[in-house]
Amino acid sequence: MPRLLRSLLFVTLALLAPSLTHAAPAIDLRQASIVVPKEQAPLERRAVEILREEVRERSGIDLPVADHWTEGTGPVIALGLGSQANQYAGPGAPGFEEAAAKLGPEGFALLVSATERPTILLAGADARGLLYGVGRLLRKSSLAPGEFTLPADLHVVTTPKYPLRGHQLGYRPKVNAYDAWSVEQYDRYIRDLALFGSNSIELMPPRTDDKPSSPHMKVAPLEMLVRVDEVIASYGLDVWLWYPNMGKDYVSEKGIAAELAERDEVFSKLKRVDHILVPGGDPGNLEPDVLFPWLEKMAQVLRKHHPKAKIWVSPQAFEPTKQWVDSFFAQLNKKPDWLGGSCFAPWEPVTIDELRRRTDPALPVRNYPDITHNVDCQYPVPNWDLAFAITLHRECYNPRPRAMKTIQNVFADRMCGSLTYSEGIADDVNKFVWGDQDWDPNTQVIDTLRDYARLFIDPHHADDIAQGLLALEQNWVGPVAVNPQIGVTLDLWQGLEQALPQRARESYRFRMPLLRAHYDAYIQRRLIHETDLERQAREALSSGNDMLAAIDRAEAILAGPQSQPVGVELKAKCIELADILFHQIGWQTSVARHQAQHRTRGAFLDGIDEPLNDVAWLGAQFRDIRKLGSEPERRAAIERVLHRTDPGPGGFYDNLGVPGTASRIVNDVAWATDPGTLNSPRVTFYYIIDRPQDKEIPLAWKKQACTLYGLPLRLVYEDLDPTAHYAVRASYSGRESRLMRLVANEKHVVAEQIEPKQAIEQEFPIPVEATRSGRLELSWSCGERQRSTEVAEVWLIKLPSAK
Repeated sequence: MPRLLRSLLFVTLALLAPSLTHAAPAIDLRQASIVVPKEQAPLERRAVEILREEVRERSGIDLPVADHWTEGTGPVIALGLGSQANQYAGPGAPGFEEAAAKLGPEGFALLVSATERPTILLAGADARGLLYGVGRLLRKSSLAPGEFTLPADLHVVTTPKYPLRGHQLGYRPKVNAYDAWSVEQYDRYIRDLALFGSNSIELMPPRTDDKPSSPHMKVAPLEMLVRVDEVIASYGLDVWLWYPNMGKDYVSEKGIAAELAERDEVFSKLKRVDHILVPGGDPGNLEPDVLFPWLEKMAQVLRKHHPKAKIWVSPQAFEPTKQWVDSFFAQLNKKPDWLGGSCFAPWEPVTIDELRRRTDPALPVRNYPDITHNVDCQYPVPNWDLAFAITLHRECYNPRPRAMKTIQNVFADRMCGSLTYSEGIADDVNKFVWGDQDWDPNTQVIDTLRDYARLFIDPHHADDIAQGLLALEQNWVGPVAVNPQIGVTLDLWQGLEQALPQRARESYRFRMPLLRAHYDAYIQRRLIHETDLERQAREALSSGNDMLAAIDRAEAILAGPQSQPVGVELKAKCIELADILFHQIGWQTSVARHQAQHRTRGAFLDGIDEPLNDVAWLGAQFRDIRKLGSEPERRAAIERVLHRTDPGPGGFYDNLGVPGTASRIVNDVAWATDPGTLNSPRVTFYYIIDRPQDKEIPLAWKKQACTLYGLPLRLVYEDLDPTAHYAVRASYSGRESRLMRLVANEKHVVAEQIEPKQAIEQEFPIPVEATRSGRLELSWSCGERQRSTEVAEVWLIKLPSAK
């Protein structure tokens, strides 16, 4: 179907959606009144006020409140604690008390009765449960100007499965939006999270592994910490602090005194602190035998101001050794009285199973999942196309709803719940999906997305928006150039832009996915165009007798993106939306335009025109070839350029960063069981983009196969010539501090020490004994204190026979 026709069809269906979505029976609550118990604690009254405020904000309807049922037939919303049901539930009290009695901590019962007098009964097991019940009522309602309805068949009795459900909202320059927020914006966002069941928010102290302030901050970090702490307390949620050890001295009396003085100032100013997480590293790097005695002293200061607060600790470390890990668990399992538990976090050298096995069963383990990053992170996008990795990069708007459910579900049963690691607003959808999974892992992703769209964007197009968010995740599946989903996704979001009312179109939660849909389509068009230009340039190099003239023709062709750009209207829309979102919510998608901290910290707009072919590498080769003194030399050099990946007769070439072409990689672990790839290889990307020499490496060097923490990266070759001699050549991308060993068939050392401090190719002979069977296994591995093993390309070269 042509794109224009698809777009028109989608808009037509979207315009019809209001009537379609109201096909199910619904109760009209425009004339409803609220009934509550005569006696309510402050947090219970707050839940009632939140219901009234949210309904009034979205619909303009002001619901009256009474502590008794009035005569008449108007709808009633009766709510309170389950233990008080007989005070507010009216005629439905007997049966409702039975339902409420089944609730566990923080649970709620929400029952709708479409009788002669429509009634909504809502009971919370406690004050939090009442708040979460209000949230579920709002999530399932259709709220628009002059409209308030609720499905007539709604029946929910639920208790959260995991006691910890929350998110980190750190006010610091490194994040891509939070540092630009006001207290009111924090309040709004924390309320949104609470309406979806969050019971904890994690904040940060003024000093972390970051600059002390940013140009976007409206108040000083310590002041914001104090004020947001008060906001969290006002909702009755738990306050966590992520408090890394950034000092240089935790041994001497003077060093310890200085660090304790800082913490005393912070703790004394906060109204509420329930828990503190101290990472063992990333950042900070203390030996466990120093870390735990220090935490003992820190706990004394904490208890002075917050007597019930606990300290949790994670076995994170930049350069872990077996001794470090063993020492950590030895200290942890002493179970000092200040210890709350342990934590499964990014860049830990142990799997969740090992962490749980080595942690005393009496100690809980908290999850600290990275839901915000795409590459070089705990849960990278599996097999991501290089075109997106280069442009969208490490942080961007990244709804990954199905992936979030998979990751949460595979690990959750070993932990007490989660506080997610977030560095800004870009992972907004992931927060709500993850939180719903922590409440109930059986929740279907589509239900969360519909609730999200219904409450935050537009109730009449909730399913369309939900499907659009799922479509954005599908944009990242498979090769960009041939992914038909990208065009369909763009049509969907452009159709919604035409169909939605103005208020919904102006929601930042609509504008962010709209931007991504245009961005993805722009990258696809550029990739197809630039790939074809490189093909044309290579053909120009391979024809003609004058090599300098051939280079000139090739360079003119490769300049096409500048002289004849494609997708101009898509790029313009991306820039327009990015600027609007910066002014609306402080979302910093560009260093130059929005003063983002760094290209890798959410500034994906700065990568929108990053070259998607080998123009930079080819340009460097052309520069060198022009310096050669003779035509034969230039011709030979161009041949080497055109056939760079050719392994020669009887040889093999593999680009390990391209899924599907690297089938020699040994991997018998499915992504769905190991999304953090602690037991399996991953594709990673070379993202240190500030060094000029990195601009001119081949694209193939910008992606690698990677294994973590000493896990070998293994390749297998079958059906080799048993009489031949072979050599192995490999390219490495030049990450710092990578020391690797290469072994053939687990016993023949090919290279004892490979240390690629810069992007290089290296070649080594393979012992003939290793290939006599016709089968060869090559295994790269890093040493202790090394995070990863990374290899970009491998050539197995059949050497000429000796004469």
